Amino acid sequence: MDLQHLHPATGRPAEILVVDDDQRLLTSLATLLRQAGYQVTEALGGHVACQTLKEQSFDLAMLDLRMPGIDGFDVMSYAASARPECGVIVVSGESAFTSVSRALRRGALDYIKKPFDPEELLETVRNVLGQQSLLRDHADVQTRLKKSEALHRYIVNSSPDIVFMLDQDGRICFINNKVNTLLGYLPAELIGQHFSIILDDQDVARGTYAILDTSVSSDNPRTLELRMKTRGSRKANRHFEVTAFPIAPDTWPHIKDGSDRMSGQKARFYGTARDVTERKEAEAFINFQAYHDLLTRLPNRALFKDRLNLAITHARRNNQKLAVMFLDLDRFKVVNDTLGHAMGDRLLQAVTRRLEGCLRKGDTLSRFGGDEFTLLLPAIHGDDDAKHIAQKLIDALTTPFTLGEHEVFVGISIGIAVFPEAGQSMDQLIQNADIAMYHVKGRGKGDYRFFCDNMSIDSANRLSLERDLRLALDRDELRVYYQPQVCTQTGQIVGIEALVRWQHPDRGLLYPGDFLPLAEETRLIEDLSERVMAKACEDVGQWIKAGHKDLRLAVNLSPSQVEHPRFVETLIQQLQACDFPAGNLEIEITENVIMNDLDQISQKLRELADHGVRIAIDDFGTGYSSLNYLHRLPIHTLKVDQSFVRDIRNGDDGACIVNAIVAMAHGLKLDIVAEGVETDAQLHYLRKLGCHQVQGFFYGPPRPPEAIQQALKQTHLQMAAI
Repeated sequence: MDLQHLHPATGRPAEILVVDDDQRLLTSLATLLRQAGYQVTEALGGHVACQTLKEQSFDLAMLDLRMPGIDGFDVMSYAASARPECGVIVVSGESAFTSVSRALRRGALDYIKKPFDPEELLETVRNVLGQQSLLRDHADVQTRLKKSEALHRYIVNSSPDIVFMLDQDGRICFINNKVNTLLGYLPAELIGQHFSIILDDQDVARGTYAILDTSVSSDNPRTLELRMKTRGSRKANRHFEVTAFPIAPDTWPHIKDGSDRMSGQKARFYGTARDVTERKEAEAFINFQAYHDLLTRLPNRALFKDRLNLAITHARRNNQKLAVMFLDLDRFKVVNDTLGHAMGDRLLQAVTRRLEGCLRKGDTLSRFGGDEFTLLLPAIHGDDDAKHIAQKLIDALTTPFTLGEHEVFVGISIGIAVFPEAGQSMDQLIQNADIAMYHVKGRGKGDYRFFCDNMSIDSANRLSLERDLRLALDRDELRVYYQPQVCTQTGQIVGIEALVRWQHPDRGLLYPGDFLPLAEETRLIEDLSERVMAKACEDVGQWIKAGHKDLRLAVNLSPSQVEHPRFVETLIQQLQACDFPAGNLEIEITENVIMNDLDQISQKLRELADHGVRIAIDDFGTGYSSLNYLHRLPIHTLKVDQSFVRDIRNGDDGACIVNAIVAMAHGLKLDIVAEGVETDAQLHYLRKLGCHQVQGFFYGPPRPPEAIQQALKQTHLQMAAI
C-alpha cells in the first residue's frame, strides 16, 4: 500500500491548499495531487486563498506568484502570520532570479517552474512534507533538552543520565551505573581516575578547562557538549551534554564504602552527562539536508550560493578571477522517460562521480536542480583554466554509462561566466553562465561557451519570446505554409513540405529559425509539432480526397520528437485521429539524429516503415555522411542540401557533390529531392543529372494553404489537358 501521501507526523493524508488565478492550471494541479492521495482545497486567486487560510489550517500551500490583486507574495506574508505551521511551495512560470530569490527569502520551501514535470512535482511535495516533519521533531527535541530540572532528581542510580562527582583535582569520586550502559565502563574501575580518561582525546583540554574553571559557580554552572569514549572503541564515541556544578568543600562527607562508589576524597564538583548522540545525528542530518542534494550528496544551490559569495569577496579583496559554470545534461530527459526515474537517478549519481573526478581541490560542484549542475572555480588565473576544466567535463561524459542491461549516452552543455568581466554579483554570474549555456544548446549542444555582453540582449529577447510563444499556442498564432516538391520531368506537384510560421502580433511573420530553437529548449516543441502536424494532415488530407491521391506530405521532425520513447506510437495515433493515409506521409530527419543513437532510431524507423510511412534524410551530406546506415535503414528519399545546389554553375566543377549524391541515390534505388533550386540553370542541370524531384524558389517560396490549393488545381488541369 502506497503511503507516500500520508503526512509523516500525523499519519493522515496531508492537506494541501492550491492557489492559482488560472482555473485550468488550478484544476490540473489539484487533480494531480488528489490522484496522489492528498486532501486538496482549491483557491482561485489570492483573495480566496487568504480567506481560506483564515478559516482552515493546512500542511502545505502551493501557489502561483503572479496573480491580480493579492499576488503570491501577499499570500505568503498572510500565511506566515496566520498559519505559520503551513509550508509553502511556489509553482510559477515566473523565472526571473529576483522573483525566485524573493520567494525563497519570504519562506518558500521550494520553487517549481511551470510547466512542471508531474513526477518531479510530487517528489518535491513528499520531500517538503518530510522536511517539515524532521524540523518539527528537531524542535521538539531542542525544547525538551532546554527544560532543566533540579539536580537531586538525577543523582540516583535510576537517572537516565550519567551522574558524577569530582574532587578538587578532577578525579572521579562518584559515578552511577548509567556509565556502564552508555559507555561500557564499570563504575568501580573509574573511581579515583581523572575524569579525562573517558573524554575523547580531542576534547580533553576543552573539557578539563571548562569544568575546573574558577569562574564556574553554583549560580553560574558550566554546560558544554563533549564526546566521550566507548570502552575499547567497540562503538563510535558518543556525544554528551555535560553540566557541572561546584559545591562547598564540607557539603559531602567522607564515604569509603565501595558499594556507594565514593572515594575517600571530598567531592568538589558534581554534574550530569546526558547522551545527545541521536540529537546530534539528527542535527547533522537536517543540516546536511538543508545544504546538500540527498540523491547525489552534492552541495545544493543554497550552499553553492554561500560559497560563491565568499569566493567573490575573496577574489575582490585579492584582485583575482573566478569562474562559474552552468552545466546541463544533454539527452537526460530521453533516458529518464525511456528507462524510468529510478534509472534516471542512477544516471545522475554516475554522472556526479565522473564530474567530481575532473575537479581541483577547492572547486565546488553543486546540483542546481533536475539535470542542471553549477560549478565554482575559485582563484583561476584566466580563461584557459576554465577552458581546461570544461573540456575535461565534456570528455568525461563521452564514454557510455551502463545502467543494468542498458548502455546509455549523455553529453553536457556548459556556460561559463568569469568574475569580474561577466558579473560582479552572485546572481549575475549564475544568470550569465545560464545564458551562455543556452547559447551552447542553440548551437548543437555538447560544447562550452563563455558569456559575452551581447548575450544579455539575446537573453532579454529570449525571455520575451518564450512568454509570447506560450501565448501563441493558446491564441492559435501558428501558421502552416507549404513548399511544393515538383517532378523535374513532368512539372507536376508530387509532394509538399509543411513549414511552420508564427504570426506574431507585434513582430509580424516569424520564420522557424527565429523560434524553433527556443521551443526545443523550453520543451514546447512537442505541443508545437503536434499543432503543425494536425493542421498539415487536415489540409493535405482534403487535397488527397479532392483527387490528388498520390500527393505526399513531407514533415521535418526535431531530434527531441524522434528520441522520445513514445514517438512511433504518438505519430501513428495522430495519423489515425486525422484519418490521414500513412503512405502519403514522409518524415524528414537529419543524419545527426540517426547517428546519435543508431540502434534505437533504426528500430523506430522500421516500425514506421511497416505502417507505410516514408523516411527521408534531410540535408544529406552535411552531417555524419556515414554510408553504413543507408542500407541498414528503411530510407526512401535523400534530400540534397541547398548549399550544394547553390554550387551548380554553368561550366564549372562546383556541382561534384550533387553528382555524387545523385549517383549514390540511383545506385541504392532511392528517390532524391534537391532543395533550394532557384535558377533555370540549376533545374536544367539537375534534370539532366537524373534528379527526380526539386523544390525551391524557382517554383515559389513556401505559401499558405490557399495558394497551394490553387496551384494544385492548375497542375491538375494541365495534366488533364495533356
